[in-house]
Amino acid sequence: MCGFPAPTDTVTARQLWGQERAITGNRQTGWTFADAFVAEDEPLLWARDQAHAAGLRPVSPATGAVLRMLSATVDAKAVAEIGTGTGVSGIHLLSGMRPDGVLTTVDTEPECQQFAREAFRAAGFAANRARFIPGRALDVLPRLADGGYDLVFCDGDRTEGLEYLAESLRLLRPGGLVCFEGVLADGRTVESGPQPVEVVRLRELVREVRESPALIPSLVPVGDGLLCGVKR
Repeated sequence: MCGFPAPTDTVTARQLWGQERAITGNRQTGWTFADAFVAEDEPLLWARDQAHAAGLRPVSPATGAVLRMLSATVDAKAVAEIGTGTGVSGIHLLSGMRPDGVLTTVDTEPECQQFAREAFRAAGFAANRARFIPGRALDVLPRLADGGYDLVFCDGDRTEGLEYLAESLRLLRPGGLVCFEGVLADGRTVESGPQPVEVVRLRELVREVRESPALIPSLVPVGDGLLCGVKR
């Protein structure tokens, strides 16, 4: 027998609580293992160091590995990234894309984009594999082609998530992916009680992605939460 309780069996509150405690106790170990599962090379580690020095929060190694896998899964030739940072997420995305794929990456800080250029070059990507556009995402995205992208990765202003989603749905081809980094906001998104505007907007974004008839949604528990949707 498989060990499932018989219909007449009961499961006590104590049993459930004990299971929950065991799961919670092992969760941090699991996350640590997931972060170390795909080793990062020197260019990635250098880009990560530059991000920390600049006071930025790059995607976790596990999040980067998921982004790499997703870009490979959709055989991405064109990817748009909101929030270049120092190139950590960009290297992961490029690593999963087709050899002729181009990453279009937008950021308000040209200085950070220069670090990303160096990181991409050190990682072995030709200069024509990335298109750097300085500026505010909501000013740049409307200039990009309708239906011309396989994946849109959003790691910008967390109060603008709904606007990024609307632009992403326009930019993506059917079957394309939109991904949002940091939607759990260190757990505040799922906490009760009053929260700052940033968290309220993240809650609205999570709800919209989950309920949108245009998307097949998933919330992946890596890093600070990776919210994904496949465009129908």
